[in-house]
Amino acid sequence: MRLSLRQIQVFVEVARNENVSRAARALSMSQSAASSALSELERQFDRPLFDRVGKSVLLNESGRLVLPRAVELLDRAEELETLLRGRTVFGALCLGATLTIGNYLATLIVAEYLRIHPECRARLEVHNTARIVEQLQKFELDLGLIEGQCRAPELAVEQWIADELVVFCAPSHRLAGREVAVDELAGETWILRERGSGTRETFDHATRHLDASLAVRLELEHTEAIKRAVESGLGIGCISRLALREAFRRGTLAPVEVPALDLARHFHFVWHREKYQSEATRAFLRLCRSFSAGASRSDQIDTGRVGDRGCDQPLARDSDDRFR
Repeated sequence: MRLSLRQIQVFVEVARNENVSRAARALSMSQSAASSALSELERQFDRPLFDRVGKSVLLNESGRLVLPRAVELLDRAEELETLLRGRTVFGALCLGATLTIGNYLATLIVAEYLRIHPECRARLEVHNTARIVEQLQKFELDLGLIEGQCRAPELAVEQWIADELVVFCAPSHRLAGREVAVDELAGETWILRERGSGTRETFDHATRHLDASLAVRLELEHTEAIKRAVESGLGIGCISRLALREAFRRGTLAPVEVPALDLARHFHFVWHREKYQSEATRAFLRLCRSFSAGASRSDQIDTGRVGDRGCDQPLARDSDDRFR
């Protein structure tokens, strides 16, 4: 065989970083060694895989065709190495979750997954929907758990569980605990998630028909920061009921019911259609489904109990190793 796994590693890392120096640092190599490995791979087959634009290297058409197979080869090689070391096939798992899911569900599921599979390693990245989709497109993640919409054709999307946003305010606010008409919201000051987040996308879609534009005073990337700002009286907000259920129970924040606003949405599983799905990824997906079993909406999930009904068993697979 004329190629080596090291060459493939360099190719994949350069594709992800679009820069040889950053790829070399990620692989703990010198820049010259990484550059030589990539050049040798292209020279051996007389097939350039990148277009060089200044200091950036961008995948060309040949590189885009090779990338998913290269990532799969490395994933399978890692599984093989794990088996040869006498361990199970549950190796490293790279996950991405949007903020509500990451902060209130995914961390609990990951903790239970590592308890069931102590030999496994996991990395969980928490970003907004736009960033998670970008990472999946670059084959940087095995699986994404997102709140927003994903329209990238190369990514497969599967519905997980229903979720609902709720308008909320400080307990002392005049709207606290009330059911209000949409028009009453127009004069309020708002504290919202940033654009690019699934929460903001759902909110903007629900309020698109309002006659007056809303006064957005502050945009924040984290739900906890929004809760603290609203609690201090800076304005009203709108995030998932899942993120607010404890605050509502304690009485530190209060819901504002707006029946005319459609704030329903779904959480989704997302993965790249061409990425090899390891047994570790399949088992994690099974655990997610078990975790939410019996709940019809995210805020009804019993987060004090992680599913324990055979979650360590691998998922069924179809003929080409993709999710069913």
